[in-house]
Amino acid sequence: MTRAVVVGAGIVGLTTGLALRRAGLDVVVTEQAPDIRVAGATLGLWRNALDVFDVLGVSEPVRAIGKAAEMWFHDPGGRPIPTPGFGPGDHSYLLVHRVKLNEALADAVGRDAIRFDARLTGYDEDDDGVTARYADGSTEHADLLVGADGLYSAVRAQLAPETAAQEHAGHYAWRAVIDPGDILIERDVLVIGHERTRGGYARTYDGQALWLLAQFGSAPPNGSRQAEALQRAVHLDDGGWNSALAELIAATPDERILQNQIMVVPPMPRWASDRVVLVGDAAHAMSPHVTAGASLGVQDAAVLARCLQASPDIASALRGYEADRIPRYEEVARRSGAVEAAGTPEEFAEQYAAFSHWMTTS
Repeated sequence: MTRAVVVGAGIVGLTTGLALRRAGLDVVVTEQAPDIRVAGATLGLWRNALDVFDVLGVSEPVRAIGKAAEMWFHDPGGRPIPTPGFGPGDHSYLLVHRVKLNEALADAVGRDAIRFDARLTGYDEDDDGVTARYADGSTEHADLLVGADGLYSAVRAQLAPETAAQEHAGHYAWRAVIDPGDILIERDVLVIGHERTRGGYARTYDGQALWLLAQFGSAPPNGSRQAEALQRAVHLDDGGWNSALAELIAATPDERILQNQIMVVPPMPRWASDRVVLVGDAAHAMSPHVTAGASLGVQDAAVLARCLQASPDIASALRGYEADRIPRYEEVARRSGAVEAAGTPEEFAEQYAAFSHWMTTS
């Protein structure tokens, strides 16, 4: 039986482990953390990812920890922005709790197939297979090594050493999930504001409130996280209609606010050797302004499994995977760039709907 080692027990790594197992491979997932741990609070899953989870038989537990949501935008004055030519399906997604999603996927893969406290330091590849080396001196030998170890991938560092993660210059984001208490949240709100800001809030499946705010072309933050977020919230609230965003930020202790300089992986000429391949953020970490990284990474897992089933050998399968994925992500980059470059809220909303329609139907 073909054996695969998947490096990284995040959403994409666990989905890859599950997909490869369903394809008939013997799989072990290795993770440098001591248990299932995830940064961040929630994420959106589009229907292209939900279709993969349907095929893998985990649709029920995934949907049980999610809340149906829609990505409709408002302008700074509170007016909904129409997107002519695009329907509800181009705006609909599932808002899920990151940690609970990882727990559900780990249960589906099987906890006995996940090895924790395993930090990859490198690998050795030859005609007989590939050997993953870990910081504790142990090794894992397999026919295939899959790098699903994210933005700062150790697998990518060896496979393509000139592709270290880079700053998306001037792009910063703030977010948190809190109990809203007495703050009135009657609906989900997402705003494209002045000064290249965007943000809003939504109820999660368990009644908590997610708020988020981001800005392109920002000066480096130099105040508290709360103060920096409040400073930008005014760009999303002409006339005081959107006061709940500022109220949610003000109610969030500084230490509970996640503040990030957005990082990206530069375009790569190859994603694989004969026995080593990248999936998810390890291959294509992108700006989160299109909220598509997780969904696209889940698709990577399905495509890789399909290529391995259809090809006579691993090297051929990985060539087929690259031939499918690399052109697709060139188009992702083009469409994501069009959203970022939008000069008005109306153009942003239109380009965003065009992206989500293409992503979920092509």
